[in-house]
Amino acid sequence: MPGKPRVLIIGAGVGGLALAQGLRRAGIAVTVCERDSSAAGRLQGYRLRIDPNGLDALDRLLPEKLSQAVWEASSSPSRSGYLNGTPPAEPVERNVSINRLTLREILLHGLEDVVEFGRECTGYHRDDAVTATFADGSTASADVLIAADGVNSVVRKQYLPHAPVVDTGVRILYGRFPLTRETAELIPDEWFGIYTGLVGPDNQHIGIAPVHSRRPAPLPDLTDPGDYVMCLFAARTELLPCPDGELRAATGEQLRDLTVSLARQWNPKASELLALADPATLFPIFMRTSVPIDPWPTTSVTLLGDAIHAMSPAVGVGANIALRDADLLAAKLAEVAAGADLIPALREYETAMIGYGFDAVRRSAKFGALRMGQPPLTRV
Repeated sequence: MPGKPRVLIIGAGVGGLALAQGLRRAGIAVTVCERDSSAAGRLQGYRLRIDPNGLDALDRLLPEKLSQAVWEASSSPSRSGYLNGTPPAEPVERNVSINRLTLREILLHGLEDVVEFGRECTGYHRDDAVTATFADGSTASADVLIAADGVNSVVRKQYLPHAPVVDTGVRILYGRFPLTRETAELIPDEWFGIYTGLVGPDNQHIGIAPVHSRRPAPLPDLTDPGDYVMCLFAARTELLPCPDGELRAATGEQLRDLTVSLARQWNPKASELLALADPATLFPIFMRTSVPIDPWPTTSVTLLGDAIHAMSPAVGVGANIALRDADLLAAKLAEVAAGADLIPALREYETAMIGYGFDAVRRSAKFGALRMGQPPLTRV
């Protein structure tokens, strides 16, 4: 394949957009197709933890202006600092949290001409190029197709039908409430950090995570999430008083009442905070994980992030691994643009990604199983 490769990315999540930014910097033609109608089209969560590896990857992938915007929009809060009106302190290590939508909007900056929303991929076929098909009957072709379409990846199901994603049996109920001087007073000092995890009987889990941006609106047109506290309650499904169907159909008020009732039995203080959650923000997550598979023959179709190595949030590295994927894949495709052969370059990416990606899946599954009192997944 002479010249620079044309790249088609399916999915405009964190990994897909970070990759698109890296390819743009390398002068590689890229198109991103996303099934949602907009960046805010689907509720996926309220915050992401970005560790030093993730921040380093963003530094390499993004223009300096956007890399700095991520840092300024991130949060490393302290209770005393918040109450005194001072910005979050510079952490000793580059380890921060950031609003998920804010990060996605920063990553979209400058990609308005290459990201196409409302395009739901239904599959692909390969001949001289790779052609993706979409629900509206349209198609798009490129030299390389990259699945960045998450845990329910349509591309993975077609390309690697033997790569399973399994239900862990853990249910997580997410919500948030405004962070104000009044609510900050209710949070103990030791809970006012990037994330505080509390473990109760039968390994039930409560998470508390204040989010307070270092500086307001580092870029124009960013949605202002305000200051808030992300809160969650997690438990094995057999410990919940309702089946999955009722959990999916429950109103926000019902989900909040459920978390408060269960938490009150072992941590009354935390239950008071869960009771502050805005019912409109409550939603359930049915936690799933990939199961590691052996390497596959490399073609002009490849994958990154949750599309190939979805993992439990137990160790908080999923987004960082996706950013590592994007960083490495952008570098390999830049080598192709400089004259390297495509398939060997993609094979080098996949060899490394399969190693560190599935290692993170194993660590997350093991830690999550221990935390939730479950036997680890046998194959994991």
